[in-house]
Amino acid sequence: MNERELDWATWMRAAEAGDTRAYRRLLDELSVFLRRVVRRRGGFGVDDAEVEDVVQEALLAIHLKRGTWDPAQPVGPWVATIARNKLTDALRRRGRRIAVPIEDVEEMLAAPQEEDGLSAHETDRLLSVLKGRQHDVVRSISLEGADIRATATKLGMTEGAVRVALHRGLSALSVAYRSFRE
Repeated sequence: MNERELDWATWMRAAEAGDTRAYRRLLDELSVFLRRVVRRRGGFGVDDAEVEDVVQEALLAIHLKRGTWDPAQPVGPWVATIARNKLTDALRRRGRRIAVPIEDVEEMLAAPQEEDGLSAHETDRLLSVLKGRQHDVVRSISLEGADIRATATKLGMTEGAVRVALHRGLSALSVAYRSFRE
């Protein structure tokens, strides 16, 4: 056993014999150990408040079950098992929710920079491949933001005819755009 384990075992035996100072020292030392165990085993998504809750539950369980510790065995694995069980209980209680502070992942969440798109000149040049109604419909809906009904009324067309012209115009623009970018 390492020195820490020897100290813990000594304090645990002394606590069992009624030494309150040894018991206080043991619990103080185990609190630090428990926090590390719970943070490491909890991984992503266990916040500080949950860590403290699990540590307190583990300390209570250690207090209530200290008579089950085998003095021939090290204290650390016994305590780590209690912590693991208390952490598992806590994670089950909260369900599948994971709490991740936004600060921990904000760099990974950065939105990709959008391309600037086409300039007004490039847009006009691209739209010039469309003629007649297709040009008017695509400009009205895609650039001016009008809906199908307003465009149909403005251009004296049926809504069905506007949809067909829009579809055909956008298809033609798609082909023109690919060759425009190459």
